[in-house]
Amino acid sequence: MSTTLAYILGIVILIIGIGVSVALHELGHMIPAKKFGVKVPEYFIGFGPRIWSVKRGETEYGVKAFWLGGYVKLVGMLPPAKPGKPDRRRKDGSLGMVGEARAEALEEIRPGEEHRAFYTLSVPKKLIVMAGGILTNLVLGILLLAIAIGAVGIPGRTTTLSKVEPCVSSNVDANVPCQDSDPAGPAAAAGIKTGDRVVSWGGVEVSTWGELQARIAAGGTNPTQVVIERDGATRTVSVTAVEAQRTVRDSQGAPVKDATGAVRTEARPYVGIAPSLGTIPQSPAKIPGFIGQAVGGTVKAIATLPVGLYHAVQAGLGMEQRSADSGVVGLVGMGRMAGQATSGGATGGGEVPLSMRFSTMLMLLGSLNLALFAFNLVPLLPLDGGHVAGACWEGIRRMIAKAQGKPDPGPVDTAKMIPAGQVVFGLLIVMALVLVWVDIAAPL
Repeated sequence: MSTTLAYILGIVILIIGIGVSVALHELGHMIPAKKFGVKVPEYFIGFGPRIWSVKRGETEYGVKAFWLGGYVKLVGMLPPAKPGKPDRRRKDGSLGMVGEARAEALEEIRPGEEHRAFYTLSVPKKLIVMAGGILTNLVLGILLLAIAIGAVGIPGRTTTLSKVEPCVSSNVDANVPCQDSDPAGPAAAAGIKTGDRVVSWGGVEVSTWGELQARIAAGGTNPTQVVIERDGATRTVSVTAVEAQRTVRDSQGAPVKDATGAVRTEARPYVGIAPSLGTIPQSPAKIPGFIGQAVGGTVKAIATLPVGLYHAVQAGLGMEQRSADSGVVGLVGMGRMAGQATSGGATGGGEVPLSMRFSTMLMLLGSLNLALFAFNLVPLLPLDGGHVAGACWEGIRRMIAKAQGKPDPGPVDTAKMIPAGQVVFGLLIVMALVLVWVDIAAPL
């Protein structure tokens, strides 16, 4: 498969992944709603013109053109206006924004079906219905990340060798060609070959390149027993490292320079091997830590969304460097990440193993679901968090009324939040458009 086709495949997988995530999110609302007797006329993935639909019982299931979300229609999401407090009307006598929304929410309740309206549910049942979609994305995100981390592995440098240097050149970090006078490389002299996997070094098992580097440094220039795996069989060889001047690098892998600007070097044991890229499965004990960090980081990114958006705009204007740590990513940026994941990166697809591409795509889809989870926690309509907040306030009001011996105040009128919800919806559209521009002007 060509790099271009692989890149397109990544975008297609992302679109399908978004569709599946949205479908499961809406099922998280619909299943408990039906269980509690709420009437559900529609369940759709996407918005805009219908592409396909089918009716089963009282519910129409279908797909619409634009896969940027989805919805499940629950009748009675907004309660009727309270007696004596009608909704405001326009000057021409027609219903205003709140009244129209309320009428639409109640229009499919037939006589005798009033008990099937969402607003009649108890507070715990409302919370279960509205939190069902949010928690579905959380569970799906955790599951995808767990598979990526524990089963496929985290992308990184492995102990499988991509290169074994035939000699110890005059400058081992500069890929200087071997000369006849150069001594043989320690690993090559011991019979180690490209493609071998180092199992242990000096009697200590190693599973990552970092662990192998630490064992080489600890062994010095003494003869060391090394276990390698080749063609499914293990063998033990003796490797005697030599001391060579190596470039000092920082935590990001960049060369460290001294006060004069010259690259610093230091004498370190050298055996002449290089790692290959791949994935490193993590032990079950480490998975919760990785996932907890991902969930915490996502929630923090949503909580500081205005700050992240500010930095993204600054990057789009060329006033600062775009960073995934300090900014947010839009649909174009996510599509680019998906394309790079399946094509093997921006510089070429043949050098990146399939396992790394698969792991990266799983992590991207997992992170997307965590973002949907965190974003829907925001307690504003039209997000699920707005309905959750309304149900919580309803429960608080009822507890206060009961403690004071007052009548049940009834359901919270979330219809009053609609004007604010329209503003939030408009801001979401503006944010999406701004991020499209930033993703093009200052790609990550």
